[in-house]
Amino acid sequence: MIKTPRHQTIYFILLLLLFSVLGCRTASDVTILKLAHGLDRTHPVHTSMEHMAKLVYERSGGRMRIDIYPSGQLGTERECLELVQIGSLAMTKVSSSVLEGFVPSFKVFSLPYLFRDEEHRFKVLDGEIGQNLLLETQPFRMRGLVYLDAGSRSFYTKMKPILAPADLAGLKIRVQESATSIKMIQALGGSATPIAWGELYTALQQGVVDGAENNPPTFYTSRHYEVCKFYSLNEHTSVPDVIVISTVVWESLTDEERQLLQQAAREAEEVQKVSWREASAEALKKVAEAGVTIYHPDRSVFAEKVHPMYEEYISDPPIYRLIERIRGVQ
Repeated sequence: MIKTPRHQTIYFILLLLLFSVLGCRTASDVTILKLAHGLDRTHPVHTSMEHMAKLVYERSGGRMRIDIYPSGQLGTERECLELVQIGSLAMTKVSSSVLEGFVPSFKVFSLPYLFRDEEHRFKVLDGEIGQNLLLETQPFRMRGLVYLDAGSRSFYTKMKPILAPADLAGLKIRVQESATSIKMIQALGGSATPIAWGELYTALQQGVVDGAENNPPTFYTSRHYEVCKFYSLNEHTSVPDVIVISTVVWESLTDEERQLLQQAAREAEEVQKVSWREASAEALKKVAEAGVTIYHPDRSVFAEKVHPMYEEYISDPPIYRLIERIRGVQ
């Protein structure tokens, strides 16, 4: 097979990681875990992972270390997940929308207006349903450690605000590599266009897409506000991030190391919930100062338009039962 330059890069990274990460223990008996993700170093999700790494290093007395590679240095979210599956990368942070392409149950989190509010969302994620879903990743050679808050996703556009579903007609909207997200945009009347995160700024600049959708901190740290001056907070989905670890690597750890890592991840999750709220408020302030107009459209008109998506899952009993269980959480 002839490899393109992109394929050659990925192949080189895979080989490099295979030799440097799979063993995970150095000659000095220090356990090193490499964690890759696509977000900027200033993003609150990244800083929460730094907090986790700090706890792991301190509590292990320096015998365990997490090295973090942000900003897509080791590939896209999908590419990092594939490396995790074969044990060539220890850990990654991934949106559950991308994870659904590997673990079907996670498609439920990409359904629009699934959660009533933030309190309902945390009860689901931190409760029995959410914790069981984390472990459903194991047959796919990865183990979910913890959820990280990614707030609610809303539309930002270049030419006009999205105040009702009809405003999406004729617009190309970037979505994640998620079948559910694609269906949502189509149900709302837009044209869904999957594009890798690292390529989105240029795609917006060049008019490949007319807009995208994401939470306030990511809209700000990505600098997409430089191109898109309309931000419509319709809050259609609340898709959590997930930190996963390769089962190859997890099984190589001692019981003490596993417990230490899991506890550090949970503590980082709680810290991140607080920092996320602060970062969201600050992000909205900053983008407004940069000339972005922020709108608060009626969410109910969007929710009504996508309601048929739920009816489609009647023919998929496991997912439909999961939806009903989530709705039943009080």
